[in-house]
Amino acid sequence: MSKQDSVRLSKLVREFNVKIDRILEFLSNKGISGLNPNSKISKDVYMQLLEEFDSSKAAKISAQLLAKEQELKKAEEIIKQEEEGRLKEEQDILKEKNKIAIKVKKDLEVNKDTSTDESLDKKNDDLIKAKSKKIKGVTQTGKKIDLTKFDKPAAASNINTEDSKKKRKRILKKKIDPKKFNNSRKPKTKNIEISPEEAQKRVRETLAKLQGSGKKSSVKNRKEKRDAHKAILDQEIEEQVKSDKVIKITEFATANELASLMNISVTEIITSCMSLGIMVSMNQRLDAETIEMLIEDFGLEVEFVTADIQEDIQEEVDNEEDMIPRAPIVTIMGHVDHGKTSLMDYIRNSNVIAGESGGITQHIGAYEVTLKDNKKISFLDTPGHAAFTAMRARGAKVTDIVIVVVAADDKVMPQTKEAISHAQAAGVPIIFAINKIDIPTADPEKIKGELAEINMLVEDWGGKYQSNDISAKEGTGIQELLEKVLLESEMLALKANPNRNAQGTVVEASLDKGKGFLSTILVQKGTLKVGDYVLAGRCSGKVKALLDERGNKRDEAGPSTPVVLLGLDGAPTAGDEFFVMDSEQEAKKIATKRMQLEREQSVRTQKHLTLDEIGRRIALGEFQEINIIVKGDVDGSIEALSDSLEGLSNEEIKINIIQKAVGQISESDVMLAAASNAIVIGFQVRPSLQARKLAETENIDIRLYSIIYKAIEDLKLAMEGMLSPDVEEKIICNIEIRDIFKISKVGTIAGCMVLDGNLSRKSKVRLIRDGVVVYTGNLSSLKRFKEDVNEVKKGFECGMSIENFNDIKVGDIIEGYDNIEIKRELS
Repeated sequence: MSKQDSVRLSKLVREFNVKIDRILEFLSNKGISGLNPNSKISKDVYMQLLEEFDSSKAAKISAQLLAKEQELKKAEEIIKQEEEGRLKEEQDILKEKNKIAIKVKKDLEVNKDTSTDESLDKKNDDLIKAKSKKIKGVTQTGKKIDLTKFDKPAAASNINTEDSKKKRKRILKKKIDPKKFNNSRKPKTKNIEISPEEAQKRVRETLAKLQGSGKKSSVKNRKEKRDAHKAILDQEIEEQVKSDKVIKITEFATANELASLMNISVTEIITSCMSLGIMVSMNQRLDAETIEMLIEDFGLEVEFVTADIQEDIQEEVDNEEDMIPRAPIVTIMGHVDHGKTSLMDYIRNSNVIAGESGGITQHIGAYEVTLKDNKKISFLDTPGHAAFTAMRARGAKVTDIVIVVVAADDKVMPQTKEAISHAQAAGVPIIFAINKIDIPTADPEKIKGELAEINMLVEDWGGKYQSNDISAKEGTGIQELLEKVLLESEMLALKANPNRNAQGTVVEASLDKGKGFLSTILVQKGTLKVGDYVLAGRCSGKVKALLDERGNKRDEAGPSTPVVLLGLDGAPTAGDEFFVMDSEQEAKKIATKRMQLEREQSVRTQKHLTLDEIGRRIALGEFQEINIIVKGDVDGSIEALSDSLEGLSNEEIKINIIQKAVGQISESDVMLAAASNAIVIGFQVRPSLQARKLAETENIDIRLYSIIYKAIEDLKLAMEGMLSPDVEEKIICNIEIRDIFKISKVGTIAGCMVLDGNLSRKSKVRLIRDGVVVYTGNLSSLKRFKEDVNEVKKGFECGMSIENFNDIKVGDIIEGYDNIEIKRELS
């Protein structure tokens, strides 16, 4: 482009690796229309496209232009200095001419005055008064009159010396008129104007000098060139060092991606988060504030590349008079099998308005319940397994109140403590529901005591946290629990503005074969209507339908309402915020930019094999990798499963999740697995018929699971089988040498007594003399009397010879041992 004034759009499609539609759409937004792939664009338009689609190349060209500007500036300064020197020289010449002219003028005036005085004196001398004698004739005095005094200056100059002539001739090249200098003593400086063409010509000449081209280059110019190159190189090195300290990252990146960009272990990131009081996992997404704190802890700087995208989304400010009370959002958390789902079942079944009864559907974790007094509560149900840490953290982030369920016949478990930590980090009120009080072994007071040990004093024990003893099976105490939830919500004074564009959070996302992408969302502000244009993460689309948790259609959803949204062009990540945009083009533009940034982020975080990594693998010996493709029904389950599988990695075996996505296992997944030698794991999904046939042809292993524990356990067993076993030495016998026999062509035979254990023909032996190991090797023969035997037991005599060793003495001890391989387990 630097050598051309225009370029065709079809060439830019290959250069930027984007569709022509995107380029035309961008140009249309800039007010440039009526173009086709064969149209040519100017250099200015090309630079705008370069900044949009290839920012790195645009920055490089800008840097080159800046360097050229600096060179031109330096050349102009040199020209300016030369011009000033020339002007000064001309001024000196004019000053010299002025001095000469003034001197000539003074000489003329002096000569004139002198002639006048001499004439007057002569007249006075020749005057004869009356008293003098009368003179007749000519009187001779003997003196001569000097007529040269009356000559002109030019004539006077002829009698000067030869040196004076040369000097006068060199200075007075032109005739100088003394009248020009009569009015002023200082000559006026003449301003010399240079035309633009002349200035460009001198710039080119100076640049040619700097580059030292041809034979005209001097030592000074070559030195300046070397210094300029050195300065540019030093500046590039300085910028490189500075850029290494700046981490460019998108907001809501995972802890694993952040660790890859910082070139540190993800364990260090998790440890640093724990020191800040934040519980995170490898694949948990971090907000901008957390990322900034972590990067500053490691002495680096952060630059968010999505700042311009966030600025495109105009945040609406609600007026206080527009706010009306809204329903509370309640998240139920706790350990596995402590009764969270049973509690939700009872609340839904006892709901008079819901009508229909049934169990909880796993894929929808958000429900709306209407009580007898027409008050509504929105519930979020979170899994209790350790793998679902990120889902529990998201639930605590969007909620108003947290109910922590603890079984009265159990104790406060690790996941219970983790749920409390998430709620405290989110700064939301906590209500403890002590479940299963109908069981004979239940002890609610014991649970309250354990809560007190972790500084969670309930009101019954004089603390500030509400609690209620319930039985989700019998329904005991559940009504009182809901009343406490409503009391907490009244104290919080929850309000929202329904008359504005909707905004909220994505709870879950899945792919339905008939309906397409389904996104469970929770509206937090405004009202979401059918036909609105929605932006959620890297996905966008028009709302085609809104469904409640039972599949019934709705026309709109107000604040604190969970619904299932149909119409997005993809499955957004659980935890993404969604916004209603004014136009579809605006939503698509931001979604496309986010997708491009996410693709760049994945490329930057991809770790390549380095020499250090090769050295580490050689040092470890057998290093192995397992590539896995994860497909699931919902995004939250995929995230939890991927997090758990990657957590199994150790120094010898590394788990690589090369792809994770929502939906059915397709042919492209099998082809990717064949290319990367990977295993396909399906969670609550099945492969298509074509994918199954292709997998059989390519011998690709597809594992299907519906329980997360089973998938983790199977992979763990497979990894343990890949680990090289530990070798442990086991002493099996001790033998004393009591006599030796030397036989030609055979060697030394030892007559022995087995003191303990059993000696086998295949056992390894170690000869010990005076407590020092003399030799370690194998048996060459083992006999009892004249017959070869495979084993000699304790208390029996035998004869043996040691392979390649004959220095055997009476009294030596032979120790028999075997190397036993022990299966290793993952820690």
